[in-house]
Amino acid sequence: MKSNLRAFLIHFFAIAIFVFAAIAYFTPVLQGKVIFQSDIAQYTGMAKEQTDFKQKTGEEPYWTNSAFGGMPTYQLGAHYPHNFVKQVDLALRFLPRPADYLFLYLLGFYILLSCLKVDYRLAVLGALAFGFSTYLIIILGVGHNAKAHAIAYLPMLLGGIVLVFQKKYVGGFILAAIAMALEINANHYQMTYYFMLLVLILGVVYLIDAIRKKELKHFFTAVGILLIAVVLGIATNATSLMATKEYADWSTRGKSSLTINPDGTPKESTGGLSKEYITQYSYGITESLNLFVPRLFGGSNSEDLGDSSNTYDFLVERNISPSQALEFSKGMPLYWGDQPGTSAPAYIGAVLFFLFFLGLFLVKSNIKWWLLGGVIMSLLLSWGKNFSFLTDLMIDYFPLYDKFRAVSSIQVILELCVPILSILALNALLDSRVDKVRKITALKISFIISIGLGIILLLSKNLFYFEGASDPYLEKNYGNELMTMIRLDREAVYTNDTLRSLLFVFLAATVLWFFIKERLNKNAFVVLIGLLILFDLVGVAKRYVNDDDFVRQRAMIAPFPETDIDKQINQDEGIFRVYNPVEGLNGASTSYYHQSIGGYHAAKPAKIQDLFDFHIYAGNLNVFNMLNVKYIIQQDEKGSFPALNPDANGNAWFISTLEKVDSSSEEILALKDLDTKNKAVINNNKFPSLTEFQFKKDSLATIKLNSYLPNKLTYTSDNANKGFAVFSEMYYEKGWNAYIDGTLTPHMCVDYALRGLVVPAGKHEIVFKFEPEVIKKGSTIVAISSGILALLILAAIGFTIAKNRKKEEA
Repeated sequence: MKSNLRAFLIHFFAIAIFVFAAIAYFTPVLQGKVIFQSDIAQYTGMAKEQTDFKQKTGEEPYWTNSAFGGMPTYQLGAHYPHNFVKQVDLALRFLPRPADYLFLYLLGFYILLSCLKVDYRLAVLGALAFGFSTYLIIILGVGHNAKAHAIAYLPMLLGGIVLVFQKKYVGGFILAAIAMALEINANHYQMTYYFMLLVLILGVVYLIDAIRKKELKHFFTAVGILLIAVVLGIATNATSLMATKEYADWSTRGKSSLTINPDGTPKESTGGLSKEYITQYSYGITESLNLFVPRLFGGSNSEDLGDSSNTYDFLVERNISPSQALEFSKGMPLYWGDQPGTSAPAYIGAVLFFLFFLGLFLVKSNIKWWLLGGVIMSLLLSWGKNFSFLTDLMIDYFPLYDKFRAVSSIQVILELCVPILSILALNALLDSRVDKVRKITALKISFIISIGLGIILLLSKNLFYFEGASDPYLEKNYGNELMTMIRLDREAVYTNDTLRSLLFVFLAATVLWFFIKERLNKNAFVVLIGLLILFDLVGVAKRYVNDDDFVRQRAMIAPFPETDIDKQINQDEGIFRVYNPVEGLNGASTSYYHQSIGGYHAAKPAKIQDLFDFHIYAGNLNVFNMLNVKYIIQQDEKGSFPALNPDANGNAWFISTLEKVDSSSEEILALKDLDTKNKAVINNNKFPSLTEFQFKKDSLATIKLNSYLPNKLTYTSDNANKGFAVFSEMYYEKGWNAYIDGTLTPHMCVDYALRGLVVPAGKHEIVFKFEPEVIKKGSTIVAISSGILALLILAAIGFTIAKNRKKEEA
């Protein structure tokens, strides 16, 4: 009884520490402020229409017309029926954002280390070391909330897996199933996918160990239990997964039906993203050393050096006012690595870097090998095009690898594995059963490796020119002399941060030495090494995400102030689209106030992407007209203004001729000179049942939009003849249904992306409803699987209680 109370108190105070740490780092949340997250501001613009609709009606629309000409909201925070996992997640994220995600980092890693039987003091320290890793903090700063959300549950899921392989089948199953459900609910499958690569390595290590120990029965039992946990965790998120899969096939992540590029060259046939796009953000091989030295390659595209920089002194000497010089020096373009740009280095901490090597020489369990395998795997794959052999192999032959971009982000696996082994190393130091001589030997070797690497970096400084890929552009804007100063500042932070890392390694090694020599007790040792880790990590994290990033809530709730242009356009009460060439396809400020053909999303609808690439960027007015783009924001010497497009086709119109083509490529090319008001083009291979292609177009015939909701469009048509109507809405086969006078009527895709419908002669009501079957099917699966999971958890808890009672009675 006493041991249970002690365990409860330990966990309670650990959680209290995590709450305090999360709030302490993001103190402005106590003032009601929120962090300005650029990606979330864009998301707010994208989701404005669906948010307003939900607030007004209490219903989920599952479709929005405010972005990309129209798309499902499956990837825009849509809520699904029977999503009980979401309720559990919300209960865990009780702190204000982004402190809630930082708390989840800490809690999940603490649970993992507890599963690994780490000393509770080190478990708390390890959680803090993981949570304050620079990359994990910076993604909160820029608004990669889904990514942070998914990463936060990975340690918890790993803890469940470890428990099962420790033969704690019941506890491991419960934790793995719940964590898997929460992980999938986080809705960032790229992080989950990368984690599964680590699990494959873990499985191989445990399989080899099982063969060696002749415990294959246990191994396959563990695998079977985990498979059940994973399946149930996935099934409780069936709606989200099924909807995402459906949308992904329709998006740029799916297989393109085109066989040509906009320039007429043959298009590479892939089932996912192009290699160039996937590997655009590839870590440089040498750049990876910023895991040890934060600003080895400059840090970020916008570094704040204040008035302590060569650039600041240079500007002041050139009679630039100190305030202007300081303003420039606060956003220095110091990054000079291989990536197009970065918001911060993926720094894991010099102390943890050193302790990781200590763990390699001190920790004896099999855990070390799959952790090392995970580090090596994530490091090699993060190099992307800089290690093309392995990357090409994964893209070409490994399932689903080509569905995800920014391969550099696979370093999250490294950022998970390194602190685990580092804390296991400290745990081994606390273990009196480990030989002191072995401790000292491991300390010396890891110290020599870490210090030696730092010295090599210092001595190698003259081998670098500190020039980045964007320097020619910067030099054109700033001039040669100023760029020389910027390069000197890059060199200065290279040197300073290398010395900084060396100092932290030296101090950490000193603390470890005194502890091994029994000149420090356990508590003093944990406190001192903990302070070093926190000063190291928090000191770097605060460079990139700090109190200055917080704003009033209004700035995030309404991130795009209404402009005079917006007000002028909104005086037009019709339903139409707006195009802002400044945003192009990538920006959601227009979507906040209007229906836009642009937007902001990593997985854009493939059809609109193709229309941009083939026609919109080329200024094809016929395509603007068919998309009902009534206003195009243009620039002149007086500024911006909304130019009226008087030729926009409107919401729907009758045509006289359907032109048949035999492929998607022919269909999109036909739009170049197509008179979209009178003609439409259709892929005959996709709709072979259509037999009529000529229609009498009466000048008196009308079709107009009477009622507009995101998920329901009501039209009336009046035509003396049978006609063919084209609607300026995106065709999405799996969800939109057309009804003529209440009767379900097949509709088809015309003009590559729009909806077309044969309309009988006479007066009719035409209604398009978004009725996605995937939501109905998924919700049924979710309800059943959630019930099964709940019953299994209750049964497991009951079994555990009964088992403990038997032990007590014995």
